[in-house]
Amino acid sequence: MSLQDGGTQDPRDEGQPPAPASAEPGPARRGRPRSEAVEQAIFDAAAGLLDEGVPLADLSVERIARTAGVGKATIYRRWAGKEELFVDLVRSVEPPDPVLPGTSVRDDLVALLESLRQRGLAKRSSAVLHRVFSQMQGYPKLWDAYQNTVIEPRRKLGLDAVRRGMEQGEIRDDLDVEFVNDLLTGPLLLRTVIRPGATLDPDLAERVVDAVMEGLRPRA
Repeated sequence: MSLQDGGTQDPRDEGQPPAPASAEPGPARRGRPRSEAVEQAIFDAAAGLLDEGVPLADLSVERIARTAGVGKATIYRRWAGKEELFVDLVRSVEPPDPVLPGTSVRDDLVALLESLRQRGLAKRSSAVLHRVFSQMQGYPKLWDAYQNTVIEPRRKLGLDAVRRGMEQGEIRDDLDVEFVNDLLTGPLLLRTVIRPGATLDPDLAERVVDAVMEGLRPRA
């Protein structure tokens, strides 16, 4: 039975602990605090519809809400639209963003490339990721939202690591930063996007970083 949201609180939204009185105010968010149980029900509904073969273009907020057993207002309190919802759905299935060890530029780059390898493995094993990515580029709003909120922040991590390598004398500083970053990420993207059946060996990230950095050592 659907939960109507015309001013009535969703029962699964109850029980959220209030923020401590001494906590610093965080960035403003839309609506009330999120309930993990409600969000998971919405994610499960969207994923279930995808598993049934419903195209992304046909997945309306109303249909997802009806399948999840919530009202549309419950979804709109959390996301501005289905593009934001699907970006969060993908992120909930993907491996988490990498935590850079900070011990060396090499170690940071290996961590970043390993996260790409893990995402490639996840896309192969997750029906949700496979279906979303196979349709995403044909849905410009969703593709742009994913690029802006997921891809660009990760890409910035790579560019920052390359810049540190140049500043610290580990990477030649006469090359374009984006070009060097492309040299590093290219092999992983080739094997996860262009050649989705290619091997993703556990030591792939280390081998790529070591090979590229060997060729990019500062000249004497």
